[in-house]
Amino acid sequence: MESLSPNIFVKDINETIKFYHLLGFELVVTVPETGNDLIWAMMAKGNVTMMFQTMASLGEELPDISRQDGASMLLYIKLKNIRAFFESVKDLVPVLKGLETTFYGATEFSIKDNNNYVLTFAEDE
Repeated sequence: MESLSPNIFVKDINETIKFYHLLGFELVVTVPETGNDLIWAMMAKGNVTMMFQTMASLGEELPDISRQDGASMLLYIKLKNIRAFFESVKDLVPVLKGLETTFYGATEFSIKDNNNYVLTFAEDE
């Protein structure tokens, strides 16, 4: 195995792109390549790549996929300079848990994205 890139189902690709831009992610590619009727997008920041796709675009191809907003998943993202990153996003996004140091030595904070997914950011200090 070489990498893991989650493909997350969302209601509105354009709103999701706007949200992840707040976190510093850059848009890599979309389907279709242009227009407002996007069904899929890939975004990246550093070594972290995330894909976003509408449920409608896979409904017939993979009918076994079903979920509610937010699913039962937490995305754990490691980064450097967590305190500066926290300061840059804390007033732009819903913070669920502020900066805290865990018993295992990581400094973490958690937010909720515009699709109700929980993202926990962590730095080993």
